[in-house]
Amino acid sequence: MSLLPAITPASVPCPNPLISPPNPKTQPLSSTPNPRLSLKPLESVVLWTSSISRHCRAGQLSQAAQEFTRMRLSGVEPNHITFITLLSGCAEFPSKGRDLGSLIHGYVCKLGLDKEDVMVGTALVEMYSKGEQVEVAKLVFDAMMVKNSVSWNTMIDGYMRNREYEKAVEVFDEMPQRDVISWTALINGFAKRGFYEEALDWFREMMIFGVEPDYVTIIAVLTACANLGTLSVGLWVHRLVLKQSFINNVRVNNSLIDMYSRCGCIEFAREVFDKMQKRSLVSWNSIIVGFAVNGFAEEALKYFDAMQKEGFKPDGVSFTGALTACSHAGLVGEGLRYFDIMKRVHKISPRIEHFGCIVDLYSRAGKLKEAWDLVRNMPMKPNEVVLGSLLAACRNYGDISLAERIVKNLVALDPGSDSNYVLLSNIYAAVGRWVGASKVRRRMKALGIQKKPGFSSIEISGCVHEFVAGDKSHIDKDSIYAMLELLSFDLMSSGYAPEIVVRE
Repeated sequence: MSLLPAITPASVPCPNPLISPPNPKTQPLSSTPNPRLSLKPLESVVLWTSSISRHCRAGQLSQAAQEFTRMRLSGVEPNHITFITLLSGCAEFPSKGRDLGSLIHGYVCKLGLDKEDVMVGTALVEMYSKGEQVEVAKLVFDAMMVKNSVSWNTMIDGYMRNREYEKAVEVFDEMPQRDVISWTALINGFAKRGFYEEALDWFREMMIFGVEPDYVTIIAVLTACANLGTLSVGLWVHRLVLKQSFINNVRVNNSLIDMYSRCGCIEFAREVFDKMQKRSLVSWNSIIVGFAVNGFAEEALKYFDAMQKEGFKPDGVSFTGALTACSHAGLVGEGLRYFDIMKRVHKISPRIEHFGCIVDLYSRAGKLKEAWDLVRNMPMKPNEVVLGSLLAACRNYGDISLAERIVKNLVALDPGSDSNYVLLSNIYAAVGRWVGASKVRRRMKALGIQKKPGFSSIEISGCVHEFVAGDKSHIDKDSIYAMLELLSFDLMSSGYAPEIVVRE
């Protein structure tokens, strides 16, 4: 949220008409106002502040500081907008602006603006919050004589940004009058940091209190639904979107497409996309990736081609979707062709996710040697996702030798991870090498690594139920196990042979 009022030509007073304008052909190319011109005090402040603002918006904080120094030397006194401009610049570029921000803070303290001017005080709170000095921000906030809703919301956002969730809620509870931005600061903060259930809980509270959400709230809630797979809540939010004025909001529609895709309802995602009056590149990327991850490779590639016919130039995300589609469909040649087009035609440097797609493409097709060669020749170090994809393929195709090499690399990346050892142990067991499986388990025990139980989740009537293997803590456990026994009997009757894995 920018605290700096927009400076428009209409807001800058016109120069004195009695002063002859300078000849542009004889003037140096400089954005610095000419102090020799006899401007009124307010006119001079506006011109200097406008010049400082241009540097701040471009991240040129040293030039902004120099401009501020020249302003003072010319005898022009800065006003509160000047200080807000500088502090907002430091907030947007915290790595560059820490020293300058502290100096400006000292200046405004001498003038008493940190306590008496609510806009300057709020700008200080934002600057220190974004600069990971949230405790200093709280000191400034507490010292402010006057606070408005922006001040309170900025403090809440500062605590959420710095992962001080309990303190954010405390400030929220102390707030004399909350608005939609106050609620959204909490909901969006939790959603951005992976606390999706908490985000939905606060959204429910917001609805109970009768506060109308804005589009930022809706996007945050849809993000939480997408990550939790809570389709019923997502459907309810979609109905809310249809009732309110968000139906033509491109960002909201993009979030709906992503939510439906990740919940496995790709036809709902297609319906939202097809009804959009205006689409962005993100809209196309969302539907392409949605089709790809849901296994509709042909549809994903069709939309990839349609996007370009509509005049959109594909970016790295677009090609990730196309490569994922080829991988899931086993289209090795087509995937390599898209990879080549991305590099040669569109001049997009492949990132690790693109190499990961090609590794997965080779792995799913059983071309483990080609996949391993690509991993070794990548311009960057492979991560756990890339190596894990290849390791899973080693299990499917029984390549013990390659699996052992991959696990060594994975252990170097994350020595404490249990999943790599467990998968290698299961690969040994799958081919009957019980001694190897036992060695892996003994090594895990010697290193103090314990297998973390995996859990599954299912959403029923808007409630997410989580459970682990052998779990008997659920209130409906008797009905659940009765159904499992029935399913197991049907599977065995159909000739299903259970996979052999090593358990602790």
